Amino acid sequence: MVNEAYAEKRRVYLFGTGGTISFVGANRTDFANYSYGGSQLTIEEMLARVPEAAELADVVAEQVINVGSTEVYPSDWLTLARRINERLAADGDAAGAAVTHGTATLEETAYFLNLTVRDARPVVVTGAMRPPSAMGTDADNNLLDAVRVAAAGQSAGRGALVVLNNEIQAARDVTKTDAYRVETFQSGHVGFLGYADADGGVVYYRRPEKRHTADSEFDVSGISELPRVDIAYGYAGADGTVIDALVEAGVDGIVAAGLGSGGSPAPFMDALQSAVDAGLPVTLATHVGTGRVVQTRRFTEAGYIVADNLHPKKARILMMLGLTQTGGRGELQRMMLEY
Repeated sequence: MVNEAYAEKRRVYLFGTGGTISFVGANRTDFANYSYGGSQLTIEEMLARVPEAAELADVVAEQVINVGSTEVYPSDWLTLARRINERLAADGDAAGAAVTHGTATLEETAYFLNLTVRDARPVVVTGAMRPPSAMGTDADNNLLDAVRVAAAGQSAGRGALVVLNNEIQAARDVTKTDAYRVETFQSGHVGFLGYADADGGVVYYRRPEKRHTADSEFDVSGISELPRVDIAYGYAGADGTVIDALVEAGVDGIVAAGLGSGGSPAPFMDALQSAVDAGLPVTLATHVGTGRVVQTRRFTEAGYIVADNLHPKKARILMMLGLTQTGGRGELQRMMLEY
């Protein structure tokens, strides 16, 4: 049976960046040391392993970088976002784009693309928890699902998407929750968007409500370097040592990954207050995994920005982009609530 979503094949641009999905291990039971030898497949070699993708779309592959995801940097985000924007702008008939990526920083790259790809067509990011050389690999199926979701017309207008383990997640909400399990990517209380399922269908049950992609105000076409924003982690007994060092280093902003609803020990908060008083923008997030940091009286009077339910790593990305346009607390707070 022909799936009506693919009755007319359209182009999908596939961008390779490396990661577990590309690494070649020593043998079929190498689930942990596969990156040691540095052997990686190119995006063209990865695509050749999945000839079924050609039944869904005219796939045009391009290698952007080929590294482990711990070596993906903000400069690479800029390169990737610009390349996707260029490809889509030049090809109005394309269905969308897909990106293969290592899982350690996949959620960060996906959220950056969610904010900076200025097109309603889908950008689908995938990876793998088991390399293509290992038995039981999820690499080939995840790559096929990424192309499937990018090619499906109903994926448009939902922002950047993350697809692994047959589940379609919103880039804003998803996070990696386990070091090795294939079901590692989860979206907390809000849940995933839908399935790339066993019947070949792409099925959605909800769409993201926050601003993204075509509705975003962020344009990185002329940006060569992003402002520096660092994350300070709160814990029992944390003092101001790290925060003071960040201020001294001249960072452009700080995200505090706080305890519970955003607070942290008094010495930690005192150092943050000193940073705010000195004119540095500070965003309060929580590292507990789910839930909001809200604009309480104490936080508001102290001059903090709050991250709502954005994870600290994603609040950092939004703050970096926000600082390319403004240093004002009010505008940065608006962005945290809108995106």
